[in-house]
Amino acid sequence: MRFTLAALRDAWSLSRPFWNGDQRWAARGLLAVVVVLNLGLVAMNVLLTYWQRGFYNALETKDWQAFINLLLIGGPTDDFAFIPGFSLVAALYIVVAVYALYLKQALQIRWRRWLTDSLTRRWLGHRAYYRLAVEDRGTDNPDQRLAEDARLFVDSTLTLGLGLMRAVVTLVSFVFVLWGLSGEVTVFGVAIPGYLVWVALAYSALGTWLTHRIGRKLIGLNFLQERVEADFRYALVRVRDNVEGIALHRGEEEERTGLEGRFGAVIGNWWAIMRATKQLTFFTAGFSQVATIFPFVVVAPNYFAGRIPLGGLIQTSTAFGSVQEAMSWLVNNYPEVAAWRATVQRLTGFETAISAAEAADAEGPRVESGTQKGLEASGLGVSLPDGRPLLEDVSLTVAPGEAVVVSGASGSGKSTLFRALAGIWPFGRGRVSVPAGGSALFLPQRPYLPLGTLRRSLSYPSPEGSFDDAALRAVLEDVGLGHLAPRLDTGESWERVLSGGEQQRLAFARALLQRPAWLFLDEATASLDPVAEERLYRLLRERLPGTAMVSIAHRPAVAAFHDRALRVEGRRLVPA
Repeated sequence: MRFTLAALRDAWSLSRPFWNGDQRWAARGLLAVVVVLNLGLVAMNVLLTYWQRGFYNALETKDWQAFINLLLIGGPTDDFAFIPGFSLVAALYIVVAVYALYLKQALQIRWRRWLTDSLTRRWLGHRAYYRLAVEDRGTDNPDQRLAEDARLFVDSTLTLGLGLMRAVVTLVSFVFVLWGLSGEVTVFGVAIPGYLVWVALAYSALGTWLTHRIGRKLIGLNFLQERVEADFRYALVRVRDNVEGIALHRGEEEERTGLEGRFGAVIGNWWAIMRATKQLTFFTAGFSQVATIFPFVVVAPNYFAGRIPLGGLIQTSTAFGSVQEAMSWLVNNYPEVAAWRATVQRLTGFETAISAAEAADAEGPRVESGTQKGLEASGLGVSLPDGRPLLEDVSLTVAPGEAVVVSGASGSGKSTLFRALAGIWPFGRGRVSVPAGGSALFLPQRPYLPLGTLRRSLSYPSPEGSFDDAALRAVLEDVGLGHLAPRLDTGESWERVLSGGEQQRLAFARALLQRPAWLFLDEATASLDPVAEERLYRLLRERLPGTAMVSIAHRPAVAAFHDRALRVEGRRLVPA
């Protein structure tokens, strides 16, 4: 019971915003139509049991005309003045079944689109994605949760939900049919009406309880399988994205060992799933086989005693089987329910982590708009995620158009200071005030190149069409990438196509295009030779005279292009 309530509570928490949101009427309308169509399928199944009764009675009495009528248009039976023929019922059943599936899929894609968009917005909003990446919150592989888990949740919720609804409606419908066919049996002097209903319910309830007892371990195993599969895929992507580094280090054997270890976890957990599934299948397969013949065994005494005709036997066994199958819904769908529960847990955990990141958005150094002319940082302290301090009581003032270079030993906190000035580092305290309306651009050591065309990478973070071709070609020439001008509209994975130095040149081209009021550079020329470094810094000072620069650099030559030098020493920022 706790398992069921927890699963339903978590699933409803994930689903409620969709069914109550902006798309609620279209979604509810689609769901209502799908539900009606599925109920229509149940109704036709009930109708077919009465058709079977008449059809098999016609076979038993060798009534050719009744046989033909019930196959084609329909005709009278012992129960009805007219019952549709099989051809009419089958044709209608096919149409209803097709549109029930089609409209269910339409609802699935609408719901999945909403869920993926909602989770993606929250993941990227308030920089939750960044906090989750730098802080261990147990949210492994967010890409899989946004893509695969969201798809599985929507598909499984609709499929299992509609299946459960059909099982309940089938149970109610056929209980009435079976009750009317059962008659009464006397056990130890006590008359039991509708005895076949009680036999079917008891048989199914026992099977459901035993199934849960045997198969409940699959829930945790399915959850773990999703994780180890995603870890293995992520490791493969890492190899693909770092082929040069691996080749230069001759690290193929180490990578192969690492991949084998991760794939070994996949195989090991899969074997555990196989063993648990084998145990469950032994029971469910045996249960299903017995269920095939069990209705006939229960009803056969009445048939051989002459109390019911062949059609009555068939109808009774069909009704009994339908009640038993409806009651055994969990038995027949337990592996799917276990996989669904694991998916719900992963999505719920992801959403909970995002909520925690949103709640913690106010923590850490704050970047605010001020009325002063320059950038001012006061009482700025930055620390690591585990709380260890890197810098304390940093005060920094940068006037418009001024260039400041910051140096210091490796690991002293320069890059973390860079992130704090950008307003993305969530660990620490203090305030950074920048003039209102002044744009800022940050050039890290390894520039980010989005997927798509070279035009998009150059324009980023502005939209792709923000700059005309002449401006893009000119700036490529200025930074030494003129040979790429003919490839502006070529879609590539530019992060792999361009060398480290070319990527840094492209970042400088962005700065020249964006013309920010504040430019922050963190080892932005580390992959360039001194001549190229000097050329690019001179280009910035000539083309962007009104732009204030804060550079983090090790090379003394960089200081020549700055007005002032600072150094990180003993957790303080002091004049160099």
